[in-house]
Amino acid sequence: MSDRRTEILRAATRVIARSGVRGLRVADLATEAGVSTSLIYYHFTDRAGVLRQTLGFINDRADRYTAERDPGPAQADPRSDLEQALLRELQDSPEVRENSTAWGELRASAVFDPELREELARATHSWVHETADLLARARPAGTAPAHAAAAERLTALLEGLSIRWLSGSLPLDHARRLLLDAIAAEL
Repeated sequence: MSDRRTEILRAATRVIARSGVRGLRVADLATEAGVSTSLIYYHFTDRAGVLRQTLGFINDRADRYTAERDPGPAQADPRSDLEQALLRELQDSPEVRENSTAWGELRASAVFDPELREELARATHSWVHETADLLARARPAGTAPAHAAAAERLTALLEGLSIRWLSGSLPLDHARRLLLDAIAAEL
């Protein structure tokens, strides 16, 4: 992906996190990214293209920070891998805050936008599938349907905890403890 295109997607994520999907105007995005509106249309065709590509950008960025391994022993621990992958969605870093806020805004807008809804459903399905794979490694005796159902519950809980934390309704440490308790209950 070109540097300009990446910067436009970073700017779109910031604008969506700050102003919501309805607040995303191509002219404002161009100003935020420091590019012309024609360059945005060149790369993304239209506003819907910006939204779709921003959703992909947010997912890719989340994939990177949730896949990071903690320094320490290189011993594989499937339960720890599961816990860390989910807990990394609840980090007090600007990137995670921005990503989570923009994801929530895109999810809320998908209620009214069937095209965005389909893209979001695909992204959610992928996240649930990845989480189910981690659950299968942590609990190999379980069945695929049980892992999928547990992954649905955990990812839905994580989204709710994230919104509560980001909106100031829930302290971060408490959200992380609740998530760890839910993981333990699922295992």
